[in-house]
Amino acid sequence: MVSEDCLFCRIVRGEIPADIVAEDDRWLAFRDIQPQAPVHVLVIPREHVESVGSLSTDDGGLAGELMLAAAEVARIEGVAESGFRVVTNVGERAGQSVFHLHVHVLGGRRMRWPPG
Repeated sequence: MVSEDCLFCRIVRGEIPADIVAEDDRWLAFRDIQPQAPVHVLVIPREHVESVGSLSTDDGGLAGELMLAAAEVARIEGVAESGFRVVTNVGERAGQSVFHLHVHVLGGRRMRWPPG
């Protein structure tokens, strides 16, 4: 299911341009417009899912595909060997600003823990 007014659903439908890094029939990866690292790519499912918290046991395949896509993006972007971070935020208090599941792939600089 796709949401009519969701920003990321609009990107999936091609209504809003995005700098696509990789894609397949179930997911899309594109550069973040406000990068927080030299490499900052978002991996999203093509179907509308609000967050990791919205996934059910039936969505295990999709969740796995998003992680594999994140690894592919890291290879494409040249950070697989040097190290990269994969993160998703769930809910407003955790920093989720677009309520469509998305995985951030960050790399190209040293990451700190805790992130802040």
